[in-house]
Order: sequence, then C-alpha cells, then structure tokens
Amino acid sequence: MASLAAGNPMVVGVMNDRLKALTTSFAQQMGREFHYCIKNLDQEWNTAYNFSSDPTFLTNCMKKTDGDLPQHVCTAAEMKFYFESFLEGNGRKNYVRPNKNCNLTSWIDGCEPGWSSSAGKDQEVNLKDAVNIPSRTLDCSGCCAGFFCPHGLTCMIPCPLGAYCPESTLNKTSGVCDPYHYQPPAGKPNHTCGGADRWADVSTDDVFCPPGYYCPSTIQKLDCSSGFYCRKGSTSQTKCFNKGSCKPNSANQDITIFGALLVGALCFLLLIIYNFSGQLLMNREKKQAKSREAAVRHARETAAARERWKTAKSVAKKHAAGLQASLSRTFSRKKTLRSHESSKGGMPSTESTDGPSNEPGGKKESLTEMVRSLDENPEKGEGFHVQIGEKKKPKGKHAHTQSQIFKYAYGQIEKEKAMEQDVKNLTFSGVISMATEEDIKKRPTIEIAFKDLTLTLKGSKKKLLRSVTGKLMAGRVAAVMGPSGAGKTTFLSAIAGKATGCQTTGMILINGKTEPIRSYKRIIGFVPQDDIVHGNLTVQENLWFNARCRLSADMSKADKVLVVERVIESLGLQPVRDSLVGTVEQRGISGGQRKRVNVGLEMVMEPSVLILDEPTSGLDSASSLLLPCALRREALEGVNISMVVHQPSYTLYKMFDDLILLAKGGLTVYHGPVKKVEEYFSGLGIVVPDRVNPPDYYIDILEGIVKLDTKEPVNVKDLPIRWMLHNGYEVPRDMLQSSSDSESSIRGGGDQYASGGDTGQSIAGEVWGNVKDIVGQKKDEYDYNKTSENLSNRCTPGILRQYKYYLGRCGKQRLREARIQGVGYLILGLAGICLGTLAKVSDESFGALGYTYTVIAVSLLCKIGALRSFSLEKIHYWRERASGMISLAYFLSKDTIDHFNTIIKPIVYLSMFYFFNNPRSSIWENYVVLLALVYCVTGIGYTFAIFFQPGSAQLWSALLPVVLTLIATQQKNTFFANLCYTKWALEAFVIANAQKYSGVWLITQCGSLLNSGYDINDKILCIVVLVANGVIFRCVAFFCMVIFQKH
Repeated sequence: MASLAAGNPMVVGVMNDRLKALTTSFAQQMGREFHYCIKNLDQEWNTAYNFSSDPTFLTNCMKKTDGDLPQHVCTAAEMKFYFESFLEGNGRKNYVRPNKNCNLTSWIDGCEPGWSSSAGKDQEVNLKDAVNIPSRTLDCSGCCAGFFCPHGLTCMIPCPLGAYCPESTLNKTSGVCDPYHYQPPAGKPNHTCGGADRWADVSTDDVFCPPGYYCPSTIQKLDCSSGFYCRKGSTSQTKCFNKGSCKPNSANQDITIFGALLVGALCFLLLIIYNFSGQLLMNREKKQAKSREAAVRHARETAAARERWKTAKSVAKKHAAGLQASLSRTFSRKKTLRSHESSKGGMPSTESTDGPSNEPGGKKESLTEMVRSLDENPEKGEGFHVQIGEKKKPKGKHAHTQSQIFKYAYGQIEKEKAMEQDVKNLTFSGVISMATEEDIKKRPTIEIAFKDLTLTLKGSKKKLLRSVTGKLMAGRVAAVMGPSGAGKTTFLSAIAGKATGCQTTGMILINGKTEPIRSYKRIIGFVPQDDIVHGNLTVQENLWFNARCRLSADMSKADKVLVVERVIESLGLQPVRDSLVGTVEQRGISGGQRKRVNVGLEMVMEPSVLILDEPTSGLDSASSLLLPCALRREALEGVNISMVVHQPSYTLYKMFDDLILLAKGGLTVYHGPVKKVEEYFSGLGIVVPDRVNPPDYYIDILEGIVKLDTKEPVNVKDLPIRWMLHNGYEVPRDMLQSSSDSESSIRGGGDQYASGGDTGQSIAGEVWGNVKDIVGQKKDEYDYNKTSENLSNRCTPGILRQYKYYLGRCGKQRLREARIQGVGYLILGLAGICLGTLAKVSDESFGALGYTYTVIAVSLLCKIGALRSFSLEKIHYWRERASGMISLAYFLSKDTIDHFNTIIKPIVYLSMFYFFNNPRSSIWENYVVLLALVYCVTGIGYTFAIFFQPGSAQLWSALLPVVLTLIATQQKNTFFANLCYTKWALEAFVIANAQKYSGVWLITQCGSLLNSGYDINDKILCIVVLVANGVIFRCVAFFCMVIFQKH
C-alpha cells in the first residue's frame, strides 16, 4: 500500500510542494546570510528547485523509501548547517562539522557519504524548522537518485537543476563509487554505493551535467544535438548562431567569424570616416583656394581699373584746366567791367557765403590746409577726416559668404598696396587717399618706461639684471643685443611681465602710469626663440586659429580674414599657406618659413606691443630682411616692437630705430637711437674699423675678444658706468668700487655684478636657494596666468566660443593622425586575440583570470594612447595660455575628441576578445564595463602626461596597472585594494559573468565571490566608481596643467 501510494501523482505533487516550501523557507534564511552572491532570491531558487516540469525522481524515491521520503529529507536547519560548513571550506571539504546525529560517539551508516537515515514514523519532522536538527538514526539506506547525502549528515538534499545525480555503482578496479569519488567504508560488506555525496561544485565534475550534454532533470542526461551547444550545467540546449559551427555534443559555439566580421565592419567604417573627412578637408581647402584666387583676380582687376580711371581723370583735368583758362580770359573783361560799375554806384561788394561758386574754393582751401598740416607733422592724424562725395566704403561686417569675405580682404590689401606706393612716390593723390581713408585704424599705443630695473633670483639672490633704465616707444623697432649671458631674453621677459621666480625692483611705467604689464597681456605679443607651431596644421590654420581666439570677439569674420591675409602677404607665406608646418615624423615647410609662421602667430592678434626673442636666428639674409620689413609695417600702425638679435647684418642693423646694448650681468652699455650709437662710442674713444659691422665689433668688445686700445683709460668694465654717468643716472656704490679693479677680472669675473657675493655660500644654502627659486617661479607663473584684470579694452571670445575653436582644431589634428590611431587600434585588437585565445573563461572563477589580463592590457594601451593628447603639446599650451587663452576650453576640447577613442577602443578589443573567449555574459555588459574602464584610465593617462616627462609618463603607464592589479587581487577587502581602480573593473567583469550562472552554479557562485571579496549587488557601484575615478583624475590633470609649468 505504501508503494502504491508513493506512485500516486497526487502524493508526488504534495511532496513536491513540501520540497518547494522547504527550499523557500531555507532561501529566506540563505538570503540574509548570503546576500553577496544572491541577487534575486526568488528567481535563483526557482531556477534551482522548480521540479514541477519533471518530478520523476520524486516518484522513484517515494517508491524506494516506501513513502517514507519526508522522514529522510533534510530540514531547513540541516540544510543551513551543511551550506555553512561547505562555504567555510570554500567548497573544498566533502564533509561537515560534528552534529547531533554524526559525532565521535555516534556514527551510523547513514553518516557515510551517499547514505541517509530516517527520523522514524513516530517522530514528527517540520521541514521548515531552521533551528532544531531532528534525530535520524533509523533505516539507513543509499541516497535516492536526484538527491545527495553529504558525508556527516543523515538526511537527503535535493540536487539543484543543472546537476546530474544518478545512483552510483562500485568500480571494482579502483574501489570507488562511480561517477563519484567516495569509497564504501571498510569492513562493512553490506554497505553498498549510494547516491551523490555533495552539492555540485565546480572543483569536481561529480554532479554537474557534463559539457556537450543537457540535463532536463537531475536524473536524466541527453546528448546535445547538431546546431546546438550545451555548456556545463545546462538544463536545455542553446541554439547556435550558425548551425554549421555546432556539431553534436558541442560544449560551445565558435563565433570567431562574427568577431572578424565586426572588425572588418569597424575598419570599413573608420576608413570611410577617415577618407571622407580627409576628402572633406581637401575639398574645403580647394574651394577656399578657388574663392581666394577669384578674389585676388577681382581685386587686381579692380585696382588696375582704378589706376586707369585715375590716369584718365588726370588727363581730363589737364584739358579742363586749359579750357577753364581760355574761358576765364574771355569773360574776365566783362566781369571786371561789371565790378567797376557796381563800385561806381556806391554799392558794397558782397559775396554769397552759400553760393555754389565758393564750394570749390573752400574745398581747395581745406585740402591745402590738410596737406600743409600733414607735411609739418606727419605723425599726427588730424588731416585724415576729409570726405569726398557721399559714397561709403563696404564694411567687412556686410560680407557673409566665403567669396565676399575674400573679395573684401584682398580688395583692402590692394588698396593698402596702392596707398603705400602713393606715399612712397609722395604724390598728391596718395596724400588725398590717405586723408580720405575711413578704415585706417590706430591700435592702442603702449609706451613702456623703466627705471633702475633690477631682477634678483628669490632664493640664491643672484642678480640677472642690474639698474636698467630706458624707454620703449610706440611705433619704433628696438633691437636688444649683447654677448651670451648678458640677460637679453631676461630683459624682454621682465618687460613683458614673464620674469618668474625673480624679485623685481625699480619702476616700470605703462603710458606714464604705474600699472601691471600683465593686465595688457591680451594685446602683447611674445614670440619665443623656439618655433612653437602646431606641425599637423597648415600655415593658414595656425594663423587663423590664433586670430579667432585672440582678436576682439566683436570683430567680424571678414575683418579677421583680412588680418590673417595681410600677415600672410607681409611675411611672404602665400606659396606655403596650405602646406602642413611639419613635425618630426612628417616633413613640412622649411625652417625659415616655420620661423616666420612663429612670428605670424603673434602678428595676427594685432598687438600693441610685440616682443621677439631672436626671430632671425638661423635664417638666410633674404629671410632675415623680409621679417624686419613686415615688422616695420607693424610699427607704422603704432606697435611698440623690441627684439633680441644675434649677429645682424649691416643692412638689418640699419633697419632698427633703437639699440639696447647689454653687457654681461645685465648692465646697460647703450640705449638710444641707432643713428647715434657710433657717435657715442666714438666719444669714448671706441671707433669701429673700416669694413667691420658695428654691432659685431661692440659685442666682441663686451665678450673680451677685442682689446680696447684707446687714449682714454676706458675698459670694458667701465662701459656700463660711463653710460649711467653720461645720462645722469645714479650709479650703485658697489659698481663704483669695483670699477677700479683690473681688466683681467672681466673674463673670469664678468658676472661679478650678477653674483652678489654668493661665492661664500654653502652647498646646502645653495640647494635651498635653488628650491626657493623653483617655488617662487611656480608661484609667479600661477599669478601671471590667473591675472583677471584687463586694462587692454579688448574682449576676446568666451569659453564656449574658444571651446568650439579648439574642438575644430583638435578634430583636424586627429584626422591627420589617423595612421597612428589605426596602429593603436591594431595593437588593441591583437591583444584581444591573444588574451581571448590563451585565457579561456574558467567556470570556477567566472573568467577572473582572462578579465585580469584584460584590465592590465586595456589599461596599459589606453594610457599610452592618452599620453599623446597632452605630452606632445605642453609647450604649445604654455604659449597659448600665456597669451590669455582659456585653459578649460583647451582641456575640454581635448577630452571631448578623446571620447571617440573611449567609445571605439572597447569595441575593437571586445570584437576580438569576446568572440575568441566567448564568456557567458553578454557583449553589451562587457562593453559597458570596458567603456567605464577606458574612461577611467584615459583620465589617469592625462595626469601622467601633464605631470611627468614623456619617458617617465610611459614608464608609469606600464607599471601602474600591474602593481594595482596585484594589490587588488592579493590584498582583498583592504583599504588599499578599494583605492585601486583595477579592483572595481575586475569585480564588475566577474559580477557580470557570474550573474549568468544559475541553478547548479549557486554554491560555486557564492564560494567564488566569497573568496574574491566581491558582492553581486555592486555592479552599478563598480561602474560608478570607475567613472568617478575618471572624473577625479581629469580634475587632477587639469589642476596640474594649470599649476605646473616647465622649469
């Protein structure tokens, strides 16, 4: 009767409901203690213990136990006891702790692996009891199929779905109960092999449904069909994307072909973007060139027509003058007679003031006065307001299209050329055209006067400049010369307000007022000695970018184009305007042209003060003369120009207005007009020999190469003092005392003025002084760049417009670096192939090893790629920032362009790694984690690129991922591990993969996560931490970019 009742489906259904209630009760207890590995409690337990689809194993077990199955099944307390013991040993122990039924004093057959006992029919067993373990010592027998009986417990636990738990058979050769690994106890011949002895754990294949098979129930194992694949622990078949890639009993599908197709599609897309963008840039340049050429032709034709009209007009005027003379002789007699009769009648002679006959005379009188005033005072601009006729000139703001803008620009340039020619020929028409020119505008003039200017290093107290007095006037070009170490560049840096790390004494006046020169930095151009030009941009793109960012925001585009075209024309850069400047990796324009572009970057912003540091060094004679000619035209507009010149030719020397000659130690030897320099030195008995260039001769004297042989007792050391006495300046006492020293001390002690008595300083004091110099320099650089006061009355574009300009420039640069980007993608794809092939996903660790290598490889390659964004353009940024451009716009534009790599690089890597490795997590989940990882490491790469030198930055980029990964994997659940971004990336990857394991994998999942210290609910937290790290490191990188500059 018991056997018949056991086979009744109603009884089996009741037993299934009791097991479900048991597992649900146990699940609630498990959910509280194992929350780190169980995300959705109901779903997990329903997947593992929903036997309603096939309860055959329950029917069989009910028959085997004669309906006594409820007395054999473990209660919630026993199941909890087992899982706690199992997880304490990380799933490695196949027995539990001593308990009520199995201990040192009581050990029955039911305590052996694969066997169980009954609680007896007289004892009521509450399966939901999670506290008390019932006594089970009766009717010991083998475990039923579909259940497992742990070693040390006398009850049965249902095997989860995905497991294969048949009854075992004794292998007489090995004495092991197959397919499990336990042996029957020795000395008990009646003790046969039972059922399964442990929960399905990945460390052993005893209970798992093997790969290539699927187990719809825990006692049934079926072959995987063709066109399907079955992973380990599968309860059903999974259809392959391509049926031909899955043979019978396939454990996985081969989706490598999809990776290859994805890579091909991505390469095709990038190739289209690159070629289309390159073609777009090329077409745009060709269109601009055509518009420019058409505008040039139109301007020249207009200028030629204007000249023909002037010629015809002058001929007509001559004929009109002859006709007027003959008519005047004819009617003069009649006019005289009429006047005589009027006087006879006593009528007073009156003239109508508003008659038309007086207009020409009045106009002639005004023009005459204008010409006379212009001749008497040519520098005064009062005569330039005469208007002839009512015709208005077209303004640049009315030009909108590219063609109109170029026509306007080149029309203005041709007019300026004609005006210059008229002025050069001193024609009356040239004077009149200058007088009636409405668009001529004077720049704000700045006159810089300085008195007793002295620069001393803050730490070491070394004097770089000493008692320099003079004036730099607007509209004049001054040359600064002197031997090496005379402080020429230091002097100009002090004038421009760029002398950092120094204590400045003396007085600097701007237009007669004590104002900081830094407040005028928007209209001060400083051309450094090095050619700091973007090599991957064309000449025109370099100049146009500077013009847009540094000219006034309310200036029209046409006027800005006019400024750029005027600079290109004056510097002779028309033939190479559309050529790349060139880099170390790619050849571009010549060195002389590059230096002219370097000067043009400052000329396009229409400065009021232009300072140049050796702009003619390395140029040939023709290029050396071309640059000063362009600067002379700038000086005619009132620009204050000063430049350091090294060994100028005589022709170039004569083109300067003023000369500042410095001796070693930063002392002034001469400061005045070039025309009077030889007269001054002749008064000291220093006469330049014939056929010798005067500046070379003076510099050789200051260097000590040429010995003075004069009648007067003058030596090199006395020249600065003679200049001070000549101008009535106050001479410092120490200079007067040292003037009596021998000339022999000049060569060895030429820097005595600059040393300031530091020779007796100790080594420690010198080191401390150098440290103070560096700190002071950093502070001054920061103070200079953060200056917010603007006295230049020029409002440059704001952060949004500059961000737009920077974005366009960075985009062009990246398109022209497409080959380098392609190589980076190729290396990343190869890394994905290698790691996807070698580091296969391990079910025991949910692919942690492969993901560890992924984190290291992606971090290293993406950091090195991010270094190129800033490490190669530091000096360009320093120059642009010093000129007043906005740092935040520059940084954001770089980061925005790099977002393209942030999006594409995970796709490139996953297209290889994912399809070769084929983890259980979806490609989208892997992409999201990898996207956050690339964003994070890109920010770290920015920090390294800005803070370190390129070599050190690459070393740190290579070492940091490895070190942080070791800390994250070895120092688990520690404060330092939580600071490592690699820990969060690896945890996100593992969690994303672990979530795809369910049913039979539950204990493996909990054990692996417990061992790794991960929480399955922290996936979103991991992504947020990675993104937060990326933001924080970007902030750090921006802070370093603003604070730290070159030493």
